[in-house]
Amino acid sequence: MKTHLALLRGINVSGHKMIKMEALKKVLEGIGFVNVVTYIQSGNVFVDTEEESPAKVGFLIKQEIYKQFGHDVPVIVIGQEDLQACLDRNEFLNEEGVDLKKLYVSFISSELPENMITQLNLNFIHPDEIQLDGKRIYLKYDTSPAKTKLDNKWIEKSMNVISTTRNWNTVNTLLKMFQERSQTNSF
Repeated sequence: MKTHLALLRGINVSGHKMIKMEALKKVLEGIGFVNVVTYIQSGNVFVDTEEESPAKVGFLIKQEIYKQFGHDVPVIVIGQEDLQACLDRNEFLNEEGVDLKKLYVSFISSELPENMITQLNLNFIHPDEIQLDGKRIYLKYDTSPAKTKLDNKWIEKSMNVISTTRNWNTVNTLLKMFQERSQTNSF
């Protein structure tokens, strides 16, 4: 069995695309996923399956959400190594006195070319900052994500990807949950 983490975008936000996590859990168990665990209402779902392909797992989840709830929800599926890379490769963490409450990670649907950062016009996002890393984008907001143009819509339009963003606390919690699952599943 392989554990996957599905990151759903845009559910349970301001009364839109409402899905209760208990109902989602039952739906996913109904199509064969096991050990389904959700974390908070914003769409973080761990599933175990024989299926190795994250893309196929994401497609199955997206399809079932549409079928059962009528919502077209982007789904990005990642592994434990993706979350670990956030801690290992986020250069904002090297800055003295960095405010972790202003750090976010956008997980994206396809790997960005290394020269993407030079192709983007990033002048308008100042004083917010961005760091690209394969299928992750590290964000450091000057004030908050509510007061920036550097959001999922901009990322998707500028980079031609699907994006879903999590705050630094959530990224760390999801990594701990993944590690706990790995320890439990290894017995």
